[in-house]
Parts: sequence; C-alpha cells; structure tokens
Amino acid sequence: MKNLILKTLVFGGLSMGFTAQSPHDAIIGSENIPVKSIMSKEVSKAKTYKIRYGLLSKNGDKILSGNYDVGSFMATNNVTGETFDTYYGGGFQSLPAYYEELPEGTYTFWAMQGQGGWAGYGSVQGTVSDAQVGTDGYITVYIPITWEE
Repeated sequence: MKNLILKTLVFGGLSMGFTAQSPHDAIIGSENIPVKSIMSKEVSKAKTYKIRYGLLSKNGDKILSGNYDVGSFMATNNVTGETFDTYYGGGFQSLPAYYEELPEGTYTFWAMQGQGGWAGYGSVQGTVSDAQVGTDGYITVYIPITWEE
C-alpha cells in the first residue's frame, strides 16, 4: 500500500512539473525535480530496450561525451508511474549513460541535479518501442539542460 501511495505522489509531482513541447524534441520541465526513484519489485513481462542517455545543450547541441553534474538519469512510465534510474553512486556521470532493460511504454525522461548543483535539467517525453531503436541497438534520449553555471 505504501508503494502505491508513493508511486501516486511521485507521478503526480512529476506531472505538474512539465510544460509543452519545444522545437528541439524536448519538453522543458522544472529545473530540478526533488523526487526519489522507485524501482518496481514486480518483474515486467513487456519487451525491454537499451537506452543511451545524452544531454541537449541550451543552444540545441546534442552531447554524448564528457562528464556532467548529473545525479541520475530517470525514466518514469507515464501509465504505471514506475521510475527507472541510472544511479552510479556519484554526483557526476560520464556520457553517454546507459540503462539496459527499460520495458516498452511511454515515458517521461529526466535528469536529477548532481552534487555540485552546477546545472538543472528539463525532461523529454517519448515512446519506447521497436520504432525508436537505432542501427546500433539503442534508443538515444537527450535530456535538455535548462540552466548552468
């Protein structure tokens, strides 16, 4: 019961933080969403996909290399409210970051601010399915940087 209540609160909080789609294939949300990740204890029977995370700079450049002040990249299922994260144990992550078994569905992808607090991130909504898989076997998701110092 606690998990259901927590999932409902997390999903509701995430839903309120997002705005309309931008011309850069991104939905810009609040600068930092302080939400703990939730990992479902249920085993999903849906097909899973490999996700590669990058960043979208403020001027629209796609970034797939370097180290950035990201605490974790997150994917929240828009139907179930389940959240999957790439948490690696530190405040900085190297790009690209990966999540290997994301079940198919429609997600809001976002990033948590890292330890340094040097940048804030928005979100992107998208469907995870065979149609988005690239020739290398990954679905690449770019999270927009909304501000940085």
